[in-house]
Amino acid sequence: MNRLKSPARLMIVSDLDHTMVDHHDPENLSLLRFNALWETKYRHDSLLVFSTGRSPTLYKQLRKEHPMLTPDITIMSVGTEITYGNAMVPDEGWVTVLNHKWDKKIVTEEASKFPELTLQSETEQRPHKASFYVKKEKAQEVMKNLSEILVKRGLDVKIIYSGGMDLDILPQGAGKGQALAYLHKKLKAEGKLPQNTLACGDSGNDAELFTIPDVYGVMVKNAQEELLQWHAENAKDNPKIIHADERCAAGIIQAIGHFKLGPSMSPRDLPNLLDAKLDHFDPAYEAVKFYLLLERWQRAEMQNPEHYLDYLKGVCSPLGAYINPFGVEQSLHDIIGTLKDCSGDKKGKQYRVWVDQVFPVQIDSDTWLVKFKKLEQTGEGQQCCFTTAILSSKDVKPSQGFSWVNVHQTWMDDELTTSGKNWYL
Repeated sequence: MNRLKSPARLMIVSDLDHTMVDHHDPENLSLLRFNALWETKYRHDSLLVFSTGRSPTLYKQLRKEHPMLTPDITIMSVGTEITYGNAMVPDEGWVTVLNHKWDKKIVTEEASKFPELTLQSETEQRPHKASFYVKKEKAQEVMKNLSEILVKRGLDVKIIYSGGMDLDILPQGAGKGQALAYLHKKLKAEGKLPQNTLACGDSGNDAELFTIPDVYGVMVKNAQEELLQWHAENAKDNPKIIHADERCAAGIIQAIGHFKLGPSMSPRDLPNLLDAKLDHFDPAYEAVKFYLLLERWQRAEMQNPEHYLDYLKGVCSPLGAYINPFGVEQSLHDIIGTLKDCSGDKKGKQYRVWVDQVFPVQIDSDTWLVKFKKLEQTGEGQQCCFTTAILSSKDVKPSQGFSWVNVHQTWMDDELTTSGKNWYL
């Protein structure tokens, strides 16, 4: 959060499974659409928060399986853990809040006396969360009886049932909604309360997100009945909460437009990126556009290949240099020339390219330093490179606007250097 010197223009707080991530979309198209929109229009002045019931272990696994961006803040384990940035630094103040009238040992002891409860895997048992499976027809009775017992033992807990099978026992002060309220309070104290917050969810454990004052909410099209029922009983007349017509991340994009929270047209929605013109030079947009064009080239989705190559040659400086992840320096123009050899080499495959954490810095009147992570996903997994690029508008044609002067990539993970394939930017 410290990277923003002023209040975020928009804070998106989104559940992951079946909200941001659509497990029924093998191409991850709605997620990729959101990624491109976020990196071009919001990353520089807004906050992305993932709020998930997953433990850190399962959260990291999800990131390996789907083309997800890096959030500014991660709320995990049904609102019992808050961490910041790439390093996932824990919020110690939140830990102190949750310790009030909580004893994990007592919770586990009493829950073990209910044969209807089946303990979830060890990775899902967290310091402030005990997780079980329970059949739907037994859930309400178990929740009532167990709650009464824990109160008698001197604890103050809440029991959340979601997904038709998951039962989580948390401190009373925990939960996705309380975690969001805590963040709002913390940001307000720093003078950085977001101008707008959009909460996004699909299941019962997301309902609390929609109860925080002045928060916009979207239930994605595929929201579960338990959340729709909660809405009907508690918030059906609230104009700040909508049920989207689109699934998952596409529903989030729809909500951004519906509530007029900012731009809602993703670069991936533009059929011909080469003809898309901006009112001003935007290095973040150009980075997203460049790699989206490369993806379409390798997937054989370009309508006019020669026009495409001419464009790339035009935006790459004749003296430009490219240093690939293996440390080999080549001419940018030579690299563009090799694209003819890879045209359509990913056609029909689940191949996608996206960029993450795009941060441009203007270093003089006509030069920008742009840093970001460039990722590729195939059926075999993900590859990630940290990329530093220099873009300049000096000595270029007015119609061109800018040129890529230097691109330098390094592996983000040592194990990826074992790849023996050719590398194209």
